[in-house]
Parts: sequence; C-alpha cells; structure tokens
Amino acid sequence: MTRSFIIISVLTAFLSSASAQQLAFPGAQGFGKYASGGRGGTVYHVTNLNDSGAGSFRDAVSAPNRTVVFDVGGIIKVNSRVSVSSDITIAGQTAPGEGIAIYGHGLSFSKQKNVIVRYIRLRGSIGMARGSCTLTADDADNMIFDHVSVQWGRWDNLHIQNSTNMTLQYCIIGEAIDPQRFGAILERPKKLTIHHSLWIDNQSRNPKAKSGIEYVNNVVYNWGKSGFVGGHSSAHHRQDIINNYFIAGPISSDGFIAMFSTTDHVYHSGNKVDLNKDGVLNGRVVTDEDFIKQKATLESARQNVSMTGDEIHTVEEAYKVVLRSAGASLKRDAVDKRLIGYLASLGKKGEIFHKEEDAGGQLPLKGGKVLKDTDQDGMPDKWEKKNRLDQREQDGNTLRSDGYSNLEYYLNSLVP
Repeated sequence: MTRSFIIISVLTAFLSSASAQQLAFPGAQGFGKYASGGRGGTVYHVTNLNDSGAGSFRDAVSAPNRTVVFDVGGIIKVNSRVSVSSDITIAGQTAPGEGIAIYGHGLSFSKQKNVIVRYIRLRGSIGMARGSCTLTADDADNMIFDHVSVQWGRWDNLHIQNSTNMTLQYCIIGEAIDPQRFGAILERPKKLTIHHSLWIDNQSRNPKAKSGIEYVNNVVYNWGKSGFVGGHSSAHHRQDIINNYFIAGPISSDGFIAMFSTTDHVYHSGNKVDLNKDGVLNGRVVTDEDFIKQKATLESARQNVSMTGDEIHTVEEAYKVVLRSAGASLKRDAVDKRLIGYLASLGKKGEIFHKEEDAGGQLPLKGGKVLKDTDQDGMPDKWEKKNRLDQREQDGNTLRSDGYSNLEYYLNSLVP
C-alpha cells in the first residue's frame, strides 16, 4: 500500500465523517438537521412552470444527487403527484419574484432519504383523489423541511409513516379541505421533530401523533373539533410536548388536546392554552390534569431529545417567531398572509373551508428578474465576483473550511 494511497484514504474518511455531522444549513435543528441533500451533486435549473419536460420541476426532482434552483417564480400547476428522489436539495429561496407554489397535487418523498426542502409552497386541491395528502414522506429517512407552506390536503395535509430522522421547522400546516380537513397523521415515525410551526384552520389532527415526536414551540390556532391528538391505539407512543401555544379561533372547541390513551406516554412542559377568543394573548398554563383527563400516561423526563437550551423559546417568544417567519416567508403570498392575519386576530378570525376556492384559491404569483449565471453552477455572476470566485468555472461544489460548499454559501446567503 503506497503512502499516497494511505493519505487519500485517511482524508476521504475524515471528510466523510465531517459531512455526516455537518448541519444541513445554519439554523437546522431537530432530528433531521444533518441531512446533506444534494451537496456535491449537480445543479438543475428549473426554467419554466410546466408540469413536465425539460426544465420543469418534475424533471428536476426525478433523479438523485441534485440541488434544484429556480430561474422562474410563479405557480407550477401539476396534474398528478410529483415523486422526489433521494439526495436532493430543493432551494425555493432561489426563485425570483414572489417565489414558487407547487399546486394541484401532492408531493411524495416516500422511500427516499437525505432531502432538504426550503422556502416553498406545497398545495393540494379539491381536484386530488379522495384520501390524498399534500406532502407524503413514508418509509423515509434523514429529511428536513424548512419554511415550507403545506396546505389544501384532502385527507391530511401531511402524512409521515415508518420514517426516521425527520424535521419540520418554521412551517405552516393549514387549511386542509374536504372530506376530512385534517392537519397530519404521523404513524410510527421515530426521531421526528416539529418545531416553530403554525397549525391553522384544520378540523383536527394538529397532528395525530401515533409516534415518537419532539413537538416544540408550535402554535396551534383555530382547530375545529380538536387540536393535538394522541395516538389512541394499543401501540405505545412517546410524545414530548414542550412550550407550545394552543390558541382557540372562532371555530374551535375547548378540545385543544384530545384522544389520548394510557399507551400515549406524554412528557409536557411550558405549554399554554388560550380559549377565550378575546383578541388578546392571555392563556393559562397547560397542567397535568389536562392530560390526565384525556387518559394519557405522564412521564417525568423527556423521551425524544434533540433540541435543547437556547433552541427552545418560551411560548410567548415562539408565538412571535411563528407570526413573523412561519411558512415560505421570504415573500409571503396572499394565502399565507391571510392565515397569518387570522392568527394575529387571536380568536376573532379564522375559517375551516371545504375546498380551496372557498378560501379564494391559488392567486397568481409574480415572477421576477433572473440573475445571470454564466457557468450555470447555481451561483449568479454578481455574487461570484463579490466572493472572488470564477464566473466561468463551475466551482459550486468546492468545500470551504467549515464543510459547506460555495453553492451552499450562496443559498444560505439568501435567507435571514
């Protein structure tokens, strides 16, 4: 074995180890925070709003090892479910103008691994088959969804089953439509974190947690029949419910938590509930008795631990963060602005709709100017020049000392 071969082998092992613990991006948290997505792969430019074909979003996510960037802003109306491959980064923050919405049918991440999705709107429609969800991630591993708006699912907005190492952060999961109008069902996932997300205008299942879940700093607003729902089955489930705010809206019952059983092992701390619908944030502390009434088994220690310390805010701070930045919030569109307006009313406004047209539907999104990218490496010439990179050489995959690539530096520079 030559000396050079040994050096290369050691270096490769070192880089592989470093990559395994590299955050998906600064600010990634929860069990899915180490997803690397398309790091080191090719760049695919979405150049049109077509349902399929060259330059389309569907084509972009059809093969693995890609970072998907957008040269267009607007609505991509899809006529069937879009299947996303493994080892992909979907960088919605690159879309010009008012950004991107994938509308009409859902996206499936099932049986895939290692995915990063940021700053994009995923919206189903009444045109989907009965029982369809907007976002499905079953039998999946190592994914993070950051600042994603997920709406208009016909059964649930979100379905995760038998998956592990998953994070949803700073998302909006809301306004599910007929026939069920439910937020999410989580069946047997392990190592699942949902934090700083807004659950709004869903009849129930915000979420239904038949799972091991770390549920931190979320805001649940204007549920219909029930807010957070336990697993309520013979299987044992372990839910950590920490510093969340449950705020009743015009449609809400008093059932901010519901349908637990003795097989639901609940650790709870720092949660509040505001049921008076008076337009003021003035809730009370959620107590052991609230969960005991629902027949949950209380635990004295956390069971699913990934977020700690400064990553966890008080409920009042969490409300402000969610109000300011949940969903595809670089430029909120009319749908998300309306939902945030409901939340800001603190009990006075909010509806649960039967179909998206009742809510005003998917309104147009403005496009915008695309920045010139001579070498098509995903980094505009202007940014490359400022950062002393070569505008004629594809140098996006070059790693910097902290483990992020030049391309990732650009992508991360686009967000707060």
